[in-house]
Amino acid sequence: MTLLESLKQYTTVVADTGDIEAIHRHRPQDATTNPSLLYHAAQIPAYRHLVEEAAEKASDLGGSHQQMAEEFIDQMFVLFGSEILQVVPGRVSTEVAASLSFDTAGTLAKARKLISLYQKKGVSRERILIKIASTWEGIQAAHELEREGIHCNLTLLFSFAQAVACADAGVTLISPFVGRIYDWYKKEGGDKEIPPDQDPGVASVTRIYNYYKKYGYKTQVMGASFRNVSQILHLGGADLLTISPDLLDQLEQTEGTVERKLDPATAKASKDERLHLSEKDFRWMHNEDAMATDKLAEGIRKFNSDALKLEEYALTQVAKKAVA
Repeated sequence: MTLLESLKQYTTVVADTGDIEAIHRHRPQDATTNPSLLYHAAQIPAYRHLVEEAAEKASDLGGSHQQMAEEFIDQMFVLFGSEILQVVPGRVSTEVAASLSFDTAGTLAKARKLISLYQKKGVSRERILIKIASTWEGIQAAHELEREGIHCNLTLLFSFAQAVACADAGVTLISPFVGRIYDWYKKEGGDKEIPPDQDPGVASVTRIYNYYKKYGYKTQVMGASFRNVSQILHLGGADLLTISPDLLDQLEQTEGTVERKLDPATAKASKDERLHLSEKDFRWMHNEDAMATDKLAEGIRKFNSDALKLEEYALTQVAKKAVA
């Protein structure tokens, strides 16, 4: 048995890529996308037809170049997502722009539009997770979307405060960023390697998982942003893990069994008291976590930078279509 086969026995494996061929290879249950992954996937000749279709739809919409570029990106997300859903049996996560991270109304409007585009392609909303940054504003938008039957994946999650607020909002899924938490603490420690059994990213996800299971929250925990196979193995038993193709390759090429580290039965021993956070409580508790405040702000900037690259690409495609 390979490590990947063993892991799949009690954890749902998600492919963190926009490369449909890589998804074919690893046969995950779900897949996640973001602007950076889609930008790279759009350069692959095999997916040129999807780029052309998105440009055509954006051109048909008309309006300013900026409006057409925005439409192009929305169409790209949905076209790639729809293709991915022909390969995976489960769900695909589709991201709301990072520029809307502090805009509840804007997030709601974009999420509803993406779901509408998927429905026009014949894709049920049950197979879509709308990916939203775990800011207070994003969590409030997700709360409203979940009440409408639109399922959400709350990303850029670094603090326990974010996890508590997401659970209270009834979101479907959270994505704590294991690797980015590890990176922060490693840098703080003078770039010394941190032993696997002391990994702060792994510890963060473990704490959140135990809290959710102890108090019966339905929100699922999906560890994300891994730096190495060891981090994945230390989270065996998590509801889901989203893993890049190179780490999936390593898991698939290594014989062995994965020990279950996270289990609802042992979660009962969690010492965390149940919390309900007001906006004021949330902002203070999150602010007290230096790592989380640094990494959330940095993550939003990075996601927005990736989105701007995709937007520049979109403008070139729209311009080409206009000339044609």
